[in-house]
Amino acid sequence: MKVRLTDFSENWALMFQKEVYFLSEIFGDEIIKFEHFGSTSVHGLKAKPVIDMMCLVKDIHQIDSLNEKMDSLGYDVVGEYGIDGRRLFRKGGENRTHHIHFYQYDNPQIARHLIFRDYLRSHPEDVVKYSHFKEKLAQQFENTSEYSPAKNLFVKEMEQKAIQWFAENEDKLT
Repeated sequence: MKVRLTDFSENWALMFQKEVYFLSEIFGDEIIKFEHFGSTSVHGLKAKPVIDMMCLVKDIHQIDSLNEKMDSLGYDVVGEYGIDGRRLFRKGGENRTHHIHFYQYDNPQIARHLIFRDYLRSHPEDVVKYSHFKEKLAQQFENTSEYSPAKNLFVKEMEQKAIQWFAENEDKLT
């Protein structure tokens, strides 16, 4: 897939909300909560215009029973895709619009994603650094198969800063 890096759009929050409504109709009471995370959830951050959604559910195995329905609705059913306990669905084919990540409510990956999002929302100077880094990579790499792995070290380092920030401020943030 080609890298489509764009400026932040207020429309991304609306796209998230529309998908929340749609997925609520499909998964019903199994869903505990939806979270908008990833680059499209951080004001001012350049991003591939693909909405990352987290769906926290009661029982991850119940999600598997709806794979056929999701496929019939045009979602790519991807499975765990490298993260234990996750179920990933992609919407939009080559012009992808959404990545929908299902996690059972007690999965330890949830905190990592949300802490990173909240850290960026609270640190605009790092949003600028991250945006510039992404722009540089987008000039170097045409496809996400090269672009995404090239971001890994930078993101892991920033995630560690976020986890430290959260640990130091947890009592104020929760």
